Amino acid sequence: MSEMNVDLVLPDAASASDDDSVPDRLQDLVIDSEDVGGFLEELAVFSAAAVSQAVGMPVHCGITLSRRRRTATVAGSTPEARLIDEIQQAYGDGPCLEAMRSRTTVHVPDTSTEVRWSEYCAVIAARGHLSALCVPLELDEGATAALNFFAPHAGVYDEATIRNCELYASQAERSLRLAVRIGVKQQHADDLQDAMQSRTVIDLASGIIMGQNRCTQEEAFQILKKASSTRNQKLREVAESLVQSVSKQAPVAHFEP
Repeated sequence: MSEMNVDLVLPDAASASDDDSVPDRLQDLVIDSEDVGGFLEELAVFSAAAVSQAVGMPVHCGITLSRRRRTATVAGSTPEARLIDEIQQAYGDGPCLEAMRSRTTVHVPDTSTEVRWSEYCAVIAARGHLSALCVPLELDEGATAALNFFAPHAGVYDEATIRNCELYASQAERSLRLAVRIGVKQQHADDLQDAMQSRTVIDLASGIIMGQNRCTQEEAFQILKKASSTRNQKLREVAESLVQSVSKQAPVAHFEP
């Protein structure tokens, strides 16, 4: 069985040149993806193609993420890949979860005879996935993830292939960290704009109340808060309703580009 080639070209990546390296491809995925979720889906597809080429047969790849004590299947190269991982989540244990807990690669040469996680392995063996290789990824702030590869035959992953999968995972790990950091910054920017939008609408509503009641801004704000509590609505929703009742259209905040 041949070692993984760092010059792998994805079947659907016709625009990529043959001399692109894996790190370059992974960096391109980060740049081209609209968000972290999109990057993870592309990473799963890319990883499945890379390992499939290495072992000479179709391989499914699922990505499991654990953060703040919550674990979930976040991406898959195919719907089946996601399902295999989700079945493991339902059982609450398995090779992928063990890889993340132990921070070590977990190899299951034959799921049909595996005594660890026997129920889960029996289920995926019946679905035609006889080899499993789960490689952990270390992320920021205590988060962990795993690349989970499932092949249709037993004994697919030899020592050389496992080493190369671990090397590939270390490259993917850096790209995933970058994608997560970009995603966090984008989320912070979105949260800030949302907060500014809310503040603008509340200020407009306060101005209307001030004009109607000839009161101070603080008194107007307290009237809004009381209405929010009485109606069991968010403060922003009450403010939007008031502004819309006066202007006959939804309030719009304008920000400088």
